Amino acid sequence: MKTAVIQTNKGTIEFELFEELAPITSANFIKLAGQGFYDGLTWHRVVPGFVIQGGCPKGNGTGGSGENIPLEVCPELKHDSEGVVAMARSVLPDSASSQFYITLGAFPHLDMQYAVFGKVTKGMDVVKSIEQGDFMLKVAVRED
Repeated sequence: MKTAVIQTNKGTIEFELFEELAPITSANFIKLAGQGFYDGLTWHRVVPGFVIQGGCPKGNGTGGSGENIPLEVCPELKHDSEGVVAMARSVLPDSASSQFYITLGAFPHLDMQYAVFGKVTKGMDVVKSIEQGDFMLKVAVRED
């Protein structure tokens, strides 16, 4: 099992990656984290009671890594609680790139629409404290 570790200016968030059920999406995140892509990026979108979102190199929600991945959904992976980690995308299903979000509650209307690829295991208090403009100091992935 692999765990993503996001060091933020508010503390550390850890989440389990669902590599078996979301292999393409997980591999994309692991690759970007390994390249240091996320280091220093902001949480550019924070909607209280809904999500925190980061991973945009432009800091405004319009940027990506330069590569898109196909929409990878799985009936077993649901937006069923706080701490669900999934890829953001435009209206086009296969437009996910680098932006991801962490839910602040259950949002079943997002199921099968966005690629869930992880779940927060530590630091949900940090997730809840994130405000727009807070940033990721370093993002890494470790083997557990």
